[in-house]
Amino acid sequence: MIRQYELVDRVKAYDTGANEDALNRAYVFSMMAHGSQKRASGDPYFSHPLEVAGILTELKLDSDTIVTGLLHDTVEDTLATIDEIQTQFGDSVAHLVDGVTKLSKFELQSADKRQVENFRKLLMATSRDIRVLLVKLADRLHNMRTLQFIKGSDKRARIARETMEIYAPLAERIGMQRIKDELEDLAFAELYPDARNTILARLDFLRTEAIETEIIDEISNELGEVLKGQGLSIDVSGREKRPFSIWRKMQRQNVEFAQLSDIMAFRMVVDSVPHCYEALGIIHGNYSCVPGRFKDYISTPKRNGYQSIHTGVIGPKKRRIEIQIRTHEMHQVADLGVAAHWQYKQDSSGPSGEVYEYRWVRELLDILEHADDPDEFLEHTKLDLFQDQVFCFTPQGELIALPRGATPVDFAYEVHSEVGDACVGAKINGRLVQLQTKLRNGDQIEIVTSKPGVPSPDWEDFVVTGKARARIRRFVKSKQRTEYRQLGEAMLERAFAKNGYQSSDQAIESVVEQLGVPSLDDLFVAIGQGHITAQSVSEIVVNGEDVEPLKRHLVGGDTDSSSNGAEELVSAIPIRGLIPGMAVHYSNCCHPLPGDRIVGIQTPGKGIAVHTIDCETLESFHEMPERWVDISWDLGSAEDGTHIGRLNLVVANQRGGLANLATVVANSQGNIVNLKITNRTSELFEMLLDIEVHDSKHLNDIMAALRGVSVVSSVSRVVQ
Repeated sequence: MIRQYELVDRVKAYDTGANEDALNRAYVFSMMAHGSQKRASGDPYFSHPLEVAGILTELKLDSDTIVTGLLHDTVEDTLATIDEIQTQFGDSVAHLVDGVTKLSKFELQSADKRQVENFRKLLMATSRDIRVLLVKLADRLHNMRTLQFIKGSDKRARIARETMEIYAPLAERIGMQRIKDELEDLAFAELYPDARNTILARLDFLRTEAIETEIIDEISNELGEVLKGQGLSIDVSGREKRPFSIWRKMQRQNVEFAQLSDIMAFRMVVDSVPHCYEALGIIHGNYSCVPGRFKDYISTPKRNGYQSIHTGVIGPKKRRIEIQIRTHEMHQVADLGVAAHWQYKQDSSGPSGEVYEYRWVRELLDILEHADDPDEFLEHTKLDLFQDQVFCFTPQGELIALPRGATPVDFAYEVHSEVGDACVGAKINGRLVQLQTKLRNGDQIEIVTSKPGVPSPDWEDFVVTGKARARIRRFVKSKQRTEYRQLGEAMLERAFAKNGYQSSDQAIESVVEQLGVPSLDDLFVAIGQGHITAQSVSEIVVNGEDVEPLKRHLVGGDTDSSSNGAEELVSAIPIRGLIPGMAVHYSNCCHPLPGDRIVGIQTPGKGIAVHTIDCETLESFHEMPERWVDISWDLGSAEDGTHIGRLNLVVANQRGGLANLATVVANSQGNIVNLKITNRTSELFEMLLDIEVHDSKHLNDIMAALRGVSVVSSVSRVVQ
């Protein structure tokens, strides 16, 4: 373990104004607080905060951050309190320790919810002071270095996966490449040990044969000579790519190790930005450039502040190599990220604040606000943390960085949530495009808006940012909740009316707790979603002690008032018996059309599925009458939408036959949306035809017209 004086000397070596007294007191406080506690390895627990503090000294961080590293587990794992920390070490350290302290397991019983809430707390604290995240990453790094001592393989895998999916990307986001690389390789060793060992064996073979080592040295020397011959002062170094980086490239390109042509990377460090571009020109003048491998992160830095020029060339020995060109300062930032440029005002007020405003932290907090469950939040977080970037511009010239594959809708939400909600169109470089168009580097994007605007549920199919997806899902879920509530309330009214009762909120509320539902609204939603049946709720109310609040009515008498009240809500859906705007979909098994006899089936989480009365699927619901909903087409509705009718045709295999069919359908005011040939011979072929029509009569008219075509042998409607 690091001795007390050694830790203090490490800090004083790079910070002559370090608070030596606070460091000494924190060392003793942590050692006494953890006492006889042991790690899974059998080492004293105090060794862990001491190693965390040691990692932080390698990053050359200030005294308060080192003190926090020593104290970071005292509140969570000992009897120490935040008040004690504040009294002995001040407000700054207390806030930092509180930021890295997990919530109590007793506060949140669900492990998933606890994980998300702990992450929420970490992000909120990080948004106020980035040093919270630096301590957390150092904490995670030491835990990963000692992961092998945890006995449960499932627990090790969970920690490694969380590291790979959350903490390594977080380290990358603040530019801490060194920590990110080690976290990834440690997690890789736990999650994919065989793959890692195979790659290490191949690299060892290359080293043993002196193949790779000699080539790296020779290429480094030749590159250095070429550049120095042009008068540039430059440091050139070469290295093998990391095992995880090699494996990831093998996975992405779907190739074997032997097929990789660029497992070597070379770095050139020069004195100034002009020298970076001069070096690039010399390299491209002497070696063939690999198309598509040039990236200028100096003029357009990454969101974490990273700057370098990347290029790929066919270099010395005819080897394909990657080259990074940067200044000494850029090299420090690339390696240590925020720790390289974190500066403080050493006065009574403490740290001066962030050098960079880490907007992405606030974006993740925004995702947290709009995500409704732990799995959804983690999904959106990974979306935002993992992806490569594309750089686009607003009409005013503002640079917007987005994940690769982003669309104008992602761009709109990146500008502002309200712009995203109101988006109705977009122009790329002055040309109108579809909203699902993928953006490219350098595109200028203009968003066309209309207020009041609302997100389209269809957008979720093509957006890629967690922020956009969370906002869209939140809107959709809010809309669906309203629909389910209205549906559930109407269904419960009908369940009471069917048995001669009138619904009463007062009576229903009396059983809300009995059913384990938080509120009356939640009960209605649960009924609408199909998680609780209206019939079971009505039976609980009627058969309990709460019959008195209900008014008994004769069947066929006033009971109609309940159902009439529901039907007064005029819906845009041309179906009687549904609530306005409720979740409803037309089943693909039978393709119901206005004019058909129909029935509704309550589907958990999806609302009402509309089937034709003779649909064979209904047989599977024969024993579940409580899920059947009595509905019919409202043929007097003003709604004049289209529906899909499916036909089965047998047609002679003649030239121009399909063209004749299309002409007949078009002349009958129908629209073919899909055609599938299911069987074909030399004389005939059988096909399924999906046609947009207004109702069953419209489809029948089209069928009659098709029967008049000479090439049509038979035509029938598909209802199953």
